[in-house]
Amino acid sequence: MLVNVKSYIHKQEVAELLSYAVFPDDKSLKAAIQHYEETESWKLYGFEDEKLLVGLIGFEMDEERILTVNHLAILPENRLKGYGRGIFFELIEAQKPSRIIAETDEDAVDFYRNIGFVVISLGEIYPGVERFQCIYEVEDEEE
Repeated sequence: MLVNVKSYIHKQEVAELLSYAVFPDDKSLKAAIQHYEETESWKLYGFEDEKLLVGLIGFEMDEERILTVNHLAILPENRLKGYGRGIFFELIEAQKPSRIIAETDEDAVDFYRNIGFVVISLGEIYPGVERFQCIYEVEDEEE
């Protein structure tokens, strides 16, 4: 179940999850937390399973209902259990985006591809690191 966790971003379990989605240093984590606190359009939701916070997604959506994923993380011990897929299905149901866009590294490409995203290489954006854009076109629900 997705729950809004933006108001308690400083809680240890929320900050820990967010730390898995940013460059692994305290400076990057603090910058991400500050951006969520200062930017109203940036949303942050946790994914709970039996009241345990197992995942997190941060995103923003524009006026054309294009949802851009800023951060996505699953606790390491809960990966490969379908929680990431569950986050996206619930997010689509709750937010009704027309498209979802995420940028990621090579480690997560298969995850995005397996749930239906089209993956495009962006090349080496950072020295020695290839990045990928992942795009999911949300199908319109029939009336």
